[in-house]
Amino acid sequence: MSVKAATDKNFRRAVVKPAKRKRGRVWLSWRTARVVLAAGLVLYAGHRGARLVATAGVLQVRHIAVRGNVRLSAGEVAALIDGLRGSNILAADLKGYRRRLLESPWVADVALRRVLPSTIEVFVSERRPVGLSRMGDQLYLVDRTGTVIGEFGPQYAEFDLPIIDGLMRAPSKGPALDGQRAELAARLLEAVAARKDLAARVSQIDVSDAHDAVVLLEGDPALLHVGEDRFLERLQSYVDLAPALRERVADIDYVDLRFDRHLYVRPGEGGGRTAGPAGRSPAAKRF
Repeated sequence: MSVKAATDKNFRRAVVKPAKRKRGRVWLSWRTARVVLAAGLVLYAGHRGARLVATAGVLQVRHIAVRGNVRLSAGEVAALIDGLRGSNILAADLKGYRRRLLESPWVADVALRRVLPSTIEVFVSERRPVGLSRMGDQLYLVDRTGTVIGEFGPQYAEFDLPIIDGLMRAPSKGPALDGQRAELAARLLEAVAARKDLAARVSQIDVSDAHDAVVLLEGDPALLHVGEDRFLERLQSYVDLAPALRERVADIDYVDLRFDRHLYVRPGEGGGRTAGPAGRSPAAKRF
């Protein structure tokens, strides 16, 4: 007698379908390879393109256009940035060349701009001298900030500028120009510039006191204290009153014009004068 045993599903061989994982791995590897290859081609093309751009003759600096220069010639500016011409316009270190230009005492500010394919534009802002600072036996052109532009000589003969004394200060590390005093002198000169006839008469200025400018007019030995504001008004009041003052005080040492309704006149002792600090004296007369 035969007995048919029940089939135990736990021991039954399952039907296993062929796995597709291996094919998927092959496909993923090929896709990765294509991405890597494409990236390599892009990098190579970029590198090759960059080299072509860097060596392209059409992108070499051939022209340097200088704007805004008056005292400095275009050739002097080009000499200061020697090496820029012929370089690649895209790779040129314009910041470095700007620093070179700012080393010139005449250059207050400067900007450089690329104009493709081969031109660099240079925009120069030059310093404007306002006077001649006396330092020992020498005279130097200075701007309104007290920056020394250069030693005064025949090459600057066209500048008809007043002498400015008192700009020097004595700090712990050698003498230097005082910016506050230079600014006082510059404001005075800018104020009187509105009256060309009066401005032409300003011969010397002393700013030893940063709150009281002293002016010497051409052909007049009197020292004029004009303070630190209302320069034009005060100088004009002296010019208007000078004939009457001379009738009462033939020889005037200084005139203090810093007060609204009165001026103080100190009689002189005769002889020539040069601009310099002069304090009030009990001998001064009020008018």
